[in-house]
Amino acid sequence: MPELLQKRTFGDVDLHDSFFDPLKADYQEFESWFQGKAGEEAYIIYGESGTEGFMYLKTEDGAVTDVHPALPSAPRIKIGTLKVDAHGTLLGERLIKKALDHAIAEKATELYLTIFPRHRSLINLLQEYGFIKTGTKTTSNGEEWVLVKSLTTVRGVLREDYPLIVYRGHGKFMLSIYPKWHTKLFPDSILDNETFDVLEDVSYTNSIQKTYACFMDLSALRSGDIIIIYRTSDKRGPAWYRSVVTSVCTVEEVRHKRTFADSEEYVGYMEKFSVFNKDELLGWWNRGNALYVLKMLYAAAFSKRLIRKDLVESIGLDADDYWGFMPISDEQFRCILENGGIDERLIVD
Repeated sequence: MPELLQKRTFGDVDLHDSFFDPLKADYQEFESWFQGKAGEEAYIIYGESGTEGFMYLKTEDGAVTDVHPALPSAPRIKIGTLKVDAHGTLLGERLIKKALDHAIAEKATELYLTIFPRHRSLINLLQEYGFIKTGTKTTSNGEEWVLVKSLTTVRGVLREDYPLIVYRGHGKFMLSIYPKWHTKLFPDSILDNETFDVLEDVSYTNSIQKTYACFMDLSALRSGDIIIIYRTSDKRGPAWYRSVVTSVCTVEEVRHKRTFADSEEYVGYMEKFSVFNKDELLGWWNRGNALYVLKMLYAAAFSKRLIRKDLVESIGLDADDYWGFMPISDEQFRCILENGGIDERLIVD
C-alpha cells in the first residue's frame, strides 16, 4: 500500500480519478488549471479506495486583491486546493497539520483559502483550528468564503491558537511512551530507523488530537500545560543512546477513571483518537482504579533528536529521577526546544 501522505507532482496525479469530479463541478476552469500545474507538487493521500485527500499549497507575499475586502501584503500560504473524502479517519486534520507545518517552515504569518459555504463539514473543521471568515470572493463559479488563519495572534482557545504554544503561566512536563505506541501516535516524529510502512490510515495517526491512557499519576496536569514526549529505548542498544525526545504537545484535558460513568463512556471518549483498540482500552479499564486519561494536541516534532545522554549532560535532567512522567523547569524546557530545533515562533510568551 502506498505511503499515507505523499508529495506528488500534478503531472503524476490522475486527473480522471473520480475523486476530482466535485472539484470539476465547483470550478469550470479546474481541469485547465490542474494541467497547467504539471511540474508543481501537492500533498496527496492514497487509500484502499484510491485518492482520498489532496492539498495544494502556494507561498505568497503580496496583497490579495481578488477577495473582498482585500488582504494586505504579508508572507502567507494560500491553500489553493483542499479536498478530503472523509471516512471516519480524520484525514482533514492530517492535511491541516501539514499546511500549518509548511507555513511555519516558510516563515508565513498566516494561511488562507476560499471555499464554497456548502462545504460545511470542512469549514467547521477549519474554524475549529482558528480559520476565520474575513470576506468573500465572487467569480463566475459563484461566491466563496475567505477563511484566514493567523500564526501570530493568540485568542486564548487551545485549538484555535494551534499550533502556537503559550509558554507563560503553564507547567512543563516530560511524558514517556513505549516505541510500539509512539510510532503510530506521532507519525511526524518517526525516527530514522523506523519506516512509514507501519503507519495505518486510522484516526490516531491522522489527527492533531491525541488521547493516551496510563497508570502514572497525571493529576498535576492542567489545560494548556506543555508536554515533551520522550520515546523510551527500543532495546536495540543502551537507553543512554536509544531513548529520545521527539515531540511537543499541549494538554487539553486530563481525567481520572472515576470521572467516567462507566467503561462505555470511557471507550467513547478515548477510542477515536487513541493508539489502543477497544479491547486494549477495556483491558486498561479493568486493570485498576489508578487509570488516567490524557487528551492533547500534537504541536510539533523535533528536527534534532536529543537522546537521554544529551538530556542529562547538556540539559541538566537528573538521571536518577523517574522519567515516566515528571515536571521540568522553564529553563530545561527552553533548552530542549532550542537544541531540538523547534521553531521559536511556535512559542508565545
